Amino acid sequence: MDVDAEMQATLERLAPQADAVRAAVTELVRNREFTHPLSVLPLIVHAVETGAPEPAVPLAVVHELWWISACHLDDLADGQGAHLGGDLGGAEALLAAFVSGTPLPLLVVQSQAVPESVRGALSAEIVKCSILATEGQLSDLRGDAATATRDSVVTAYRGKSGAPFSMVTAMAAEWAGAESARVELWRDFGDVFDTLLAPVVLGRYEDDINEFRGEAHRILDELGGDETYLSAMRNLVDESSRMLLRADLAREVTVG
Repeated sequence: MDVDAEMQATLERLAPQADAVRAAVTELVRNREFTHPLSVLPLIVHAVETGAPEPAVPLAVVHELWWISACHLDDLADGQGAHLGGDLGGAEALLAAFVSGTPLPLLVVQSQAVPESVRGALSAEIVKCSILATEGQLSDLRGDAATATRDSVVTAYRGKSGAPFSMVTAMAAEWAGAESARVELWRDFGDVFDTLLAPVVLGRYEDDINEFRGEAHRILDELGGDETYLSAMRNLVDESSRMLLRADLAREVTVG
């Protein structure tokens, strides 16, 4: 409920100067449901560091907005985006996706809800993420399935979808006041957590899932922190990997 309220408040900040933008982004948000609870990740990271998830609610909105944009643009690239923008036309949905991906997340982290001391660092994370994710997406689009290797596939996914998970875990740690070494460990955790989620590692990549899951747990053990929320993060890692390994869910598991 807190995340929903923050999302609504974020969209309302666009009015009255940008009513058309607000309406378009609202429609895009309304027509995108995720199969995985993206919003919980920054909340748990912040809570591991401080014992309190609530301050990171704006980051949950940043994460959802970023993925709403990325998933829609990815669907457009795959020729599947026509029905995912609700009542929006193709051009309208494209513009809404652009605003959702970087400008609106930047507006969130520049708001009064975010301590001034971390606004610059959080803004830089968003910009860097967009560049890295685009690099990964371009590599994927230019790739040749016939000559793809395990390493090339994992590298592409770590770029185009690992970047946003690394972004949001690092942002939550930065907001929590973690030292730079811990921020980088959380960034590594976000990167490993994404490959757990990527459909590309299904089936013949089961060994990789187990490897990534083990690496995620190793990082969490090294980080330590509030044990209640650390346990919740461990459970999230296990549930994510088990979900991917269930054959009946294989077709359903996508980031968005």
